[in-house]
Amino acid sequence: MAVFTPLSDTQVADFLQRFDAGSLLRLEGVASGTENTTYFVTTDRRELVLTLFEQGEHEELPFFVDLLDYLDEHRLPVPGPLHDQQGIALQSLADKPALLFPRLPGTSPKAPSLKQCHALGDTLGHMHAVSRHFDGHRPNPRDLHWLVAMHHRVLVYLSPEDQALMADEVDNYQGFFGDAPDLPQGALHGDLFRDNTLFDGERLGGIIDFYNGCTGDLLFDLAIVINDWATQADGRLDPERYDVILTAYQARRELSEAERHAWPMMLRMTALRYWLSRLLVVYVDPPAHDLTPHDPEQFRTILLARLEHGALPLPDRSHA
Repeated sequence: MAVFTPLSDTQVADFLQRFDAGSLLRLEGVASGTENTTYFVTTDRRELVLTLFEQGEHEELPFFVDLLDYLDEHRLPVPGPLHDQQGIALQSLADKPALLFPRLPGTSPKAPSLKQCHALGDTLGHMHAVSRHFDGHRPNPRDLHWLVAMHHRVLVYLSPEDQALMADEVDNYQGFFGDAPDLPQGALHGDLFRDNTLFDGERLGGIIDFYNGCTGDLLFDLAIVINDWATQADGRLDPERYDVILTAYQARRELSEAERHAWPMMLRMTALRYWLSRLLVVYVDPPAHDLTPHDPEQFRTILLARLEHGALPLPDRSHA
C-alpha cells in the first residue's frame, strides 16, 4: 500500500472547505503510488485526486503547478490543479505539501492500439508546440550532464562488457551533442510512459504525473515516448506504432533538420537514461519505501537494439 501518510475523513473534509469543490462523500487511498501519497476524493459535486508530497525537492513544486496551469489553459488533457478561494493551488495538509486535482477519465493502456498511439502523438505534438512559449524554467534533471556525473556510480556492479558499453555510450553522447547545433527547447513531461496516460476507449483522457517535468530538448521527451510506446519485447522498434505516433506528432510540430539528425542518438541516450536510473535504484539509492524497483535489463535490451538496428526512418512532414 502506497499511502504513506494516513488521513481521516475529517481532515480531508476540513481541507475541502478551502476550495469550491463540494463536500466529502468518500475517501479512498490509492495503492499504486511510488513516491507520494495519493487519495481519490469523491464529493457531492465531482471526483478529485489528492496528492501529498512525501519526498523530493519541495521548492520545485511551484514549477509543476505553473506548468500544469499553463497546459490546462491551452486545453491540453492534463490535471490542472484546483486553486483555493484565495487563488492558491499549493497547500499544506498533515505537515506535507498538498495539491488537489480533478480526476481524469480512463485507464492506462498496456498494449496501445494504433488509434491510441495517434492520439498520444497528436497530443504530445500539441503540448510541445505550446510549451515552447512557457516561461518557467527547470533544467532537465536527467540530461547528458546527469549521465556523465552518475554513470560511474554503477560501473562496479556491471560486467566488464556492460561497463565498456555504458562508458563508450556516454563518451559518444558527449562528442555528438557537444558539437551539435542547439535543439528546439520547451517544457517536457520527462517520463511519458504508458502508465502516465489515461485512455477512455480510444480517447486520450489525460496525461498525468508531471513530477519529472522540466525544460529542455523537446526531442528528449519524444524519444522517451518512442522507446516505451513503440518498442517490441525484443527491444526493436514497432514500425506501425512508430510511424503513427511520429506522423501525428509532426502534424502539430515539425521536427527541425537538427532534430532529425540527432534522432538516432537521442533514442540511444534516453534508453541509457532509464537503464542507468533503474540501476541506481537497485544498487545505489533504493526507494525510501518497500517497493519493487523496475527492471534495468529492459532498457539495456532497448539500447542494444538501437545500437544494432538504429532508428527507423522518420516520416516526412508532407505525410503528416
